[in-house]
Amino acid sequence: MGVNLDAVVRVLGLLLAATAIAMLVPFFVSLLAGEDAAPWFALCIGIGLALGAPTALLLRGRQDLRKRDGFVIVSVGWLVVGLFGAMPFWLSGQIPSFTDAAFESVSGFTTTGASILSDIEQRVVTDPDTGEAVTVGLQRGPLLWRSMIQWLGGMGIVVLSLAILPLLGVGGMQLFRAEAPGPSPDRLTPRIKETARLLWGVYCALSLSCMVALMIAGLGWYDALCHAFTTMATGGFSTQDTSIGGFANPAVESVLIVFMFLAGVNFSLHYAAIRGRLGAYLGDSEFKTYLSVVAVAGAAIGLSNLGATEMGVVENVRTTLFQVVSIVTTTGFGTADYELWSSMSQFVLLALMFIGGCAGSTGGGMKNVRLLLLTRHAVNELRKLLHPRGVYVIRFNHRAVPGDVVTNILGFFLLLMIVTVAATFAMTLLGLDLLSAFGSVAATLNNIGPGIGSVGPTDDFGHLPDVGKWLLVFLMLLGRLELYTVLVLLVPDFWRRT
Repeated sequence: MGVNLDAVVRVLGLLLAATAIAMLVPFFVSLLAGEDAAPWFALCIGIGLALGAPTALLLRGRQDLRKRDGFVIVSVGWLVVGLFGAMPFWLSGQIPSFTDAAFESVSGFTTTGASILSDIEQRVVTDPDTGEAVTVGLQRGPLLWRSMIQWLGGMGIVVLSLAILPLLGVGGMQLFRAEAPGPSPDRLTPRIKETARLLWGVYCALSLSCMVALMIAGLGWYDALCHAFTTMATGGFSTQDTSIGGFANPAVESVLIVFMFLAGVNFSLHYAAIRGRLGAYLGDSEFKTYLSVVAVAGAAIGLSNLGATEMGVVENVRTTLFQVVSIVTTTGFGTADYELWSSMSQFVLLALMFIGGCAGSTGGGMKNVRLLLLTRHAVNELRKLLHPRGVYVIRFNHRAVPGDVVTNILGFFLLLMIVTVAATFAMTLLGLDLLSAFGSVAATLNNIGPGIGSVGPTDDFGHLPDVGKWLLVFLMLLGRLELYTVLVLLVPDFWRRT
């Protein structure tokens, strides 16, 4: 039993057509603003519908999706949508290099937030060589599309992690996977559709709330919309060259702290809270771990900054908490250059990059549930040294965790370390210093955005060689899709008929 190519191609066609339809929003924004990007959006919409819609319609009677099909759809689908999403940037000349456009688009759809752009805000400047006035930065339509792809990617990640990956036996939410009904236990079920609808409702409600709160805090509707998109997706793209610091608005920063934190929480807990079960948060072990990580990291960095910076107490608390929440949720917004902070503070932030948010959230990283279970497993191993005959069970939310789940997590952690080391070595071969090489890998593999070194919070990825950018694109997909989902496609047995 191999891969059902008809079913896979049909779903890919649907994804392509859906992405083309989503482009209607930035198309109309560009059209109303009289921007020259509008016809290029129209062309991309036409191409997407011409390729995607007929494919989906012609193959609509062949929908027997199985686990292998799911792996191919998830991995290839994210790549196809990412490359297609780059077309408006590239064709319109807003990002002249296709490699750069693809990097920006995949970074958006994977909610990484790493950018090759140094000029985001559109403005007129004087060319130092010719003395002529030139326009730099993105037009409003492409800038909105840049934020939209993060929002679309964020919703896709929530549906993926809560509804699809558990059925494939992959991801942090595998603890809660249910047996699929029907004669074939490996079949993807219609239950995904119902789950997706519920999650869409929660996601849209939080996004709208974030936008309204940002407008109350002082942002115009356009900036509020763009940042609501990228906040709930924990993506981190901003309309400002200097990210959130460009607004110099403490109220905006406070609003974003709250919504970034919420975006890093398992969305099934938000759904339970909306249904009236507010106690679901404190009854969840992973949420309590997540809250503890934020509190401890915030206190450590805040105390370190208190005497080492010129910030007042209130500003220090806000700035520290903003950066901690931004990094641990892998959003990547910035209000300060944390490379100027103490070495200890930078180390803590680097650790947060790998921890990430909760399973079932839009956040990246290793996820708190894996950190929690690995810690409990390590403690049990120490206890076994003292009491070899003892029987120790790892529990999560008062439920025993199966041994195969713990093995899966150990394998995930090992793969994460191997990929990190190998990719860092590859980046050093391309000429990056060790700190920048490690920073670029950590930032993309964990879907954070800003890293350290030459890709720090005040820098961008535009100076990297094209080969390095494509390697980082692969890492974005690898990290976003929980490693196994992509790497399983590289196993020869996957493609053999059984």
